[in-house]
Amino acid sequence: MNISELFIKRPIMTTLVMFGIVIFGVFAYRLLPVSDLPNVDYPTIQVSASLPGASPETMASAVATPLERQFSTIAGLDTMTSTSSQGSTSVTLQFDLSRNIDAAAQDVQAMITAAGGQLPTGMPSPPTFRKVNPAEQPVLYLAVYSDVLPVYQVDEYAETLMAERISMISGVAQVQVYGARKYAVRAQLDPKKLAAYNVGLDEVATAIRNANVNLPVGTLDGSHKAFTVQANGQLMDAASYRPLIVAYRNGAPVRLDQLGQVIDGVQEDKVTNVYNGHEAMVLAVQRQPGTNTVDVVNAVRSLLPQFEQEIPPSIKLGILSDRAQDIKASIHDVKFTLDLAIVLVILVIFLFLRNLSATIIPSLALPMAIIGTFSVMYLLDYTVDNLSMMALVLSVGFVVDDAIVMLENIVRHVEMGKSVWEASLDGSREISFTILSMTLSLAAVFIPILFMSGMIGRLLHEFAVVIMVAILVSGFVSLTLTPMLCSRFIRAHGHDRHGRAYNAGEAAWNWFARQYDWSLQKVLNHRFATLMASIVVLVITGYIFVIIPKGFLPSEDSGNVIGFTLAQQGISFASMNAHQNAVAKICQSNPNVESEMSFSGAGGPSAGGNGGLVFMHLKPHPERTLTTDQVIAQIRPKLAQVPGVLSFLQNPPPIQIGGHLTRGLYQYTLQGTDTDALYQQSQVFEQQMARLPDLIDVNSDLQMDNPQANVMIDRNKAATLGVTPLQIETALSIAFGDNQVSTIYAPQDEYWVVAELAPQYQEGP
Repeated sequence: MNISELFIKRPIMTTLVMFGIVIFGVFAYRLLPVSDLPNVDYPTIQVSASLPGASPETMASAVATPLERQFSTIAGLDTMTSTSSQGSTSVTLQFDLSRNIDAAAQDVQAMITAAGGQLPTGMPSPPTFRKVNPAEQPVLYLAVYSDVLPVYQVDEYAETLMAERISMISGVAQVQVYGARKYAVRAQLDPKKLAAYNVGLDEVATAIRNANVNLPVGTLDGSHKAFTVQANGQLMDAASYRPLIVAYRNGAPVRLDQLGQVIDGVQEDKVTNVYNGHEAMVLAVQRQPGTNTVDVVNAVRSLLPQFEQEIPPSIKLGILSDRAQDIKASIHDVKFTLDLAIVLVILVIFLFLRNLSATIIPSLALPMAIIGTFSVMYLLDYTVDNLSMMALVLSVGFVVDDAIVMLENIVRHVEMGKSVWEASLDGSREISFTILSMTLSLAAVFIPILFMSGMIGRLLHEFAVVIMVAILVSGFVSLTLTPMLCSRFIRAHGHDRHGRAYNAGEAAWNWFARQYDWSLQKVLNHRFATLMASIVVLVITGYIFVIIPKGFLPSEDSGNVIGFTLAQQGISFASMNAHQNAVAKICQSNPNVESEMSFSGAGGPSAGGNGGLVFMHLKPHPERTLTTDQVIAQIRPKLAQVPGVLSFLQNPPPIQIGGHLTRGLYQYTLQGTDTDALYQQSQVFEQQMARLPDLIDVNSDLQMDNPQANVMIDRNKAATLGVTPLQIETALSIAFGDNQVSTIYAPQDEYWVVAELAPQYQEGP
């Protein structure tokens, strides 16, 4: 049986089949999404809950523990970690790779609902969750800032106009706003005036709640018309709250502005986000899995001129980081490598065959195999990324082998005196089974990669499939197109006359053949020495494998640097902000840094308020000579000279495992049932690890040394005065807890009304 005979006898059919492979492959390539790595949907969900004013211990016991009890019953849960800080809790759930993230999200929502009855009643909103794909980092960072307008007005444009419009773009998953500063009315109360008017904090909070209402009133139905009844119970700004009557004393009203000042402020006044020296909001755009990163970024960037026309001229837009530029540069380099590999392979074929027509025939298997692979990649929802392109580069040396073997065997029959037609039929018949077995055996080498588990298996799965498909397509081309072309374009060698170049090449080839024959005879005559040399090479290879550094993924020159700052526990917001600005100035002054963003305050990487984040985007390669790691090594000593704050710089890995950023590339988790022993041993463990010479920036996320003021309630005296512990803690929560006492329902968003002590009375000793 001759597999190639049908295609040799029907050249038009063979040509149409090849045209079909090319057409489908070209169209599939145009539709393939572009990314830096394959789609790795690691099922990770992050649950967030907030209770303003609550201590970390309260958040851990009252919020994190009830949630963890419910989450532990979810099937397929691999690891669960929680972090509790001042007023907030974050629970990260990482599921088994076989678990569907959408189904896991439904289970998480059901468990949050089940735990609702066990959570504190004072929470401003129920816990929320979001799916976290560690491989899907934001593809675009946009900075929105103004040196003239109030920060809450800038936030209004950033969140309401820009973030919502960008979220509607096809391919955008979500837009996160870093440094959000939503509008809020803040009633800053003077305790001396409260005492003078004999007004309690709870009275103020109750008066604000009762005065700011937005209830459905109903309709007035007449004989001919129906009227919607609308009352003006909603107060929208600080000016409307100032004349609010809180209580009556001696027959005279006590208004809110008599007890302190009422200002237009922001909800989060202990957070700052700075972009190149300007207080700003940063929009982080994340794409949906499987979409084209370059197309998504281009679609977002196309909206920027429209935004600039709609927002006030005093608001400026800046691009902090654009991953599409890095991806395009990376893919361009890989494409160049692929083109160069194809050219080199063709040159090698021509060097040995020294015949133009004989060189073109096997060389056609290269583009046919690669183009045909694109169709399968599109059907399997793969992407054009570094790993898939690397698979195509490696396949260049494989896919041409079958065609060369087919060509050589047909040429051998021609040199035996057969006609080209007869040689094509006989040569293809002899070698078809060999080519089939070669193709299948070579493709089978990559089958074990398909069964690899874990994150490595997910990453290399696409690599293995792509290279296997390229090999199989090349085998098909070698059995169909190659023998058909040989039957039409190979010439008999009986009357060929070769030029000087061919004769010189033939002489060189004969010289190489004689040298190889001489070396082969020497090796066969000294078999024991050859065996010993092979064993030495094997031992050296094993030794090098043991000592060579090992890691998950190599450090890349990504052009991005993430830095974490950590100050003394209990540091004030003003002092932390000053330390963070000092770090940011050093980073921004480096000539290799193009743009820089700095974040500090509660809610960031260190939710306790003593930590911050610095993000640096480096200049393109033509404008800098140092790599990302070298820039980090250059900045690190300067940051170490900033007193009162520790800085941890890192080159972010291509894939972030665990769903949240940490101050180190490696994490070690300690767990135990005895909390006191766990806290004690964790400090000992940290000290021992810091002594290891190979480790730097050893730190712990355990923050237990924060200064604390304990209020000891004298219950007997409180009962004598008619005051309950609930009233005392409620007053403390209003005074110091940044507590939301009412909500403003504006047409575009919801805003807070906050009652608190004036800032000068919140400062500690």
